[in-house]
Amino acid sequence: MTHAIRIHHTGGPEVLQWEAVELPPPAAGEVRLRHHAVGLNFIDTYHRSGLYPLSLPSGLGMEGAGVVEAVGEGVAGLKAGDRVAYTSGPLGAYAEVRNIEARHLVPLPDDISFEQGAAMMLQGITAQYLLHATYPVRAGEAILVHAAAGGVGSILVQWAKRLGARVIGTVGNDDKAQRARALGCDDVIVYSREKFPERVRELTGGAGVAVVYDSVGRDTFLDSVACLQRRGTMVSYGNATGPVAPFDCALLHKAGSVYVTRPGLPDYIASRTELVERAGALFEVVRSGQVKIEILQRYALKDAAQAHRDLEARKTTGSTVLVP
Repeated sequence: MTHAIRIHHTGGPEVLQWEAVELPPPAAGEVRLRHHAVGLNFIDTYHRSGLYPLSLPSGLGMEGAGVVEAVGEGVAGLKAGDRVAYTSGPLGAYAEVRNIEARHLVPLPDDISFEQGAAMMLQGITAQYLLHATYPVRAGEAILVHAAAGGVGSILVQWAKRLGARVIGTVGNDDKAQRARALGCDDVIVYSREKFPERVRELTGGAGVAVVYDSVGRDTFLDSVACLQRRGTMVSYGNATGPVAPFDCALLHKAGSVYVTRPGLPDYIASRTELVERAGALFEVVRSGQVKIEILQRYALKDAAQAHRDLEARKTTGSTVLVP
């Protein structure tokens, strides 16, 4: 018998239930994985609330790291005792032990901790594809990163600086502004007291930025578009304040023939080859020390409801893990 967080209906953090569950032996193609750490991400709140529908009852969580305990028939390249991490496959990372298809797992280098592995896979691979595929950032370009002190934002800032970009970040308060500067932001805008489109134009001499990486959603979308230079790219990759409202696409012409895209992780790790390549690029930049994964909050896995409350109340910065 093991334990996992389960939800039987959608709603607030109170719907997260710590339950005893029976775990069968791993099926063909699966491994049994004992988690040493589980990643907390804003998308988990979308699943819990019903913003992203799922079949109920359900587990929760998209990433974790741990040790393989057993392998099912036909599994090659993995054995009991191997250190692994993942950020794909069915929901269910909020568990002490789970069965998961081996194709979703990547070997975790020995010099990356389980907590780092659990905290970096979803956020780090997201940052990798945003910077290298969704909009390939070039040296010398000015970019805008919303929630620059957050999980994905903190990785975006560090990695974009490594690429030679000029990084402007937005944050909600002075403590987060200090952290964003420490991460490498050239300029930081505290949006609670500054109008960030006006400030971006001021900082760029009226030109605007080449790309905006926006995980906030509804509250920042139109103002983010207003920050773009001619033919700039608006990357909306999250909904922290709710989904973006419908808009007239003529807005894109009026804003300077700009582009808007809504990328999602599954489409950037759709093949095993893509997953391994993007994870490898992430591991390389972390192991080099050029991008640091700092776990600034830890919660017991059974206290996931409190972790959700704090995340939605903007009380967290950087990465957060749940510890079984």
